[in-house]
Amino acid sequence: MSRNPAIQSTKMRYGIVGTSPKLDQALERAMRVAKTDLTVLINGESGVGKEVFSRIIHDQSIRKHENFIAINCGAIPEGTINSELFGHEKGAFTSATGERKGYFETVDGGTLFLDEIAEMPMDTQAFLLRVLESGEFFRVGSSKVRKTDVRIVAATNVDLKEKVYNKKFREDLFYRLNTVPIRIPPLRERREDILVLFRRFTTDFAEKYRGRAIELDDKASILLENYAWPGNIRELKNLSEQSSVLAKSETVTAEELVGIKPELLERHLPAPRRIEQAEKGSSTERELLYKVLFDMKKDLTELKRFVMELVNRNDLSFPDQGELKQLAPPVDYPTEEEISSGDASFADYLKKSPTDDQNIPSIVINGDKLSSEDENEVEESLSLEENEKALIRKALEKHRARRKDAALELGISERTLYRKIKQYEISQ
Repeated sequence: MSRNPAIQSTKMRYGIVGTSPKLDQALERAMRVAKTDLTVLINGESGVGKEVFSRIIHDQSIRKHENFIAINCGAIPEGTINSELFGHEKGAFTSATGERKGYFETVDGGTLFLDEIAEMPMDTQAFLLRVLESGEFFRVGSSKVRKTDVRIVAATNVDLKEKVYNKKFREDLFYRLNTVPIRIPPLRERREDILVLFRRFTTDFAEKYRGRAIELDDKASILLENYAWPGNIRELKNLSEQSSVLAKSETVTAEELVGIKPELLERHLPAPRRIEQAEKGSSTERELLYKVLFDMKKDLTELKRFVMELVNRNDLSFPDQGELKQLAPPVDYPTEEEISSGDASFADYLKKSPTDDQNIPSIVINGDKLSSEDENEVEESLSLEENEKALIRKALEKHRARRKDAALELGISERTLYRKIKQYEISQ
């Protein structure tokens, strides 16, 4: 729990529940900036309570006695948003039967909360930038300059920097809005608050309908704490109300909770995002995967070389492990330019086996030590012990106990065959 009495008072006044340090940091920043007249940009996923933060900023500012209006920019059609914000003159368009004041006039002296600012059309963004910089605007269909004194608090649930990079949001407007950024943490980053919020919602629901609040058993509580909550607090509140209505008893089990909301068993893992590079262009997920696989293969090859060197220097043995296949790194690694360009030769390299490089001598472990031998002495037997015995017997019988011919038939060296005969006690 926060030790700041001002934060605790604000939580009680606006019904904010939670003890997360990230939540307290966001609240403290909102309370500090509220006393100024700076533009604020609130970042947060859908359902985290961005409008509550905008109300806190307004109520604790010098404009608290003036108007406050919240507008969802994504809910206003593109053809009418300019009229809604800046007003219009009579005859400005077909349905304009009279003049109309926009929000910038009606909220003069107060605070305007622009939610989903990323959905604002590009031409409207230019008009908004002019208001922020000079306080001037035009009504639709008018050439008369009008003045307003409105504080802007904007909010978005997307990455505006990415929008700017993709030319879907004005860069100058972004930096003008982002004077003081406030990030509200999603529910999955404040898991200590999930059960507290659930109890709060079920208690409020029980008081509203004069019933008893439901409770969760241990497994159900764990289920809630480990869910990703893509809809955040709004989604949690909906589940608490559904559970209050549909629960068969006062204690809700995990099975019953899953029956109400099957999505609780899902895991919302982060998907790999495309990395944008201004100099080299956009890198696809495919190229990114190539780079990861290349690094993994290179590390694995280095590890194999290190182990072989360790075995060789310390004269270690590999009992009952059979013959290791040749382990050899590729002669030439692809360059970073080949990786970034997505060259097809790099994809071919990833499919390439170490045995493709015939010029590199094979490395075989024979009993007690590691040695480099001619490729004719590489043991190719990959069978289990019993199958290996049977194959050796058949080869010896076929070639009438001539070890050299039997070894050639089996694809191993004569010395290896001799050791195998002795190991398996095969009579000739």
